[in-house]
Amino acid sequence: MEIILKDQEIRPLLEEILCKLLLEKKDLLKEVITEVIEDVALSRAIAEGRKNKFVTKEEVLEEIESKLK
Repeated sequence: MEIILKDQEIRPLLEEILCKLLLEKKDLLKEVITEVIEDVALSRAIAEGRKNKFVTKEEVLEEIESKLK
């Protein structure tokens, strides 16, 4: 059996699914956002280190921690 949905039917369904996910899986969402922030901060620290001087692992972790606060 095949189900066919029109564009105007899909949007409300997707919105409902996303809302449920956001409400029921807050921890998962927080974890994903934290990972993204850490990745961005790490890549910025690496890029900055390449321009100037090399940075230590501790400096990178301190930068990440400061951005998460």
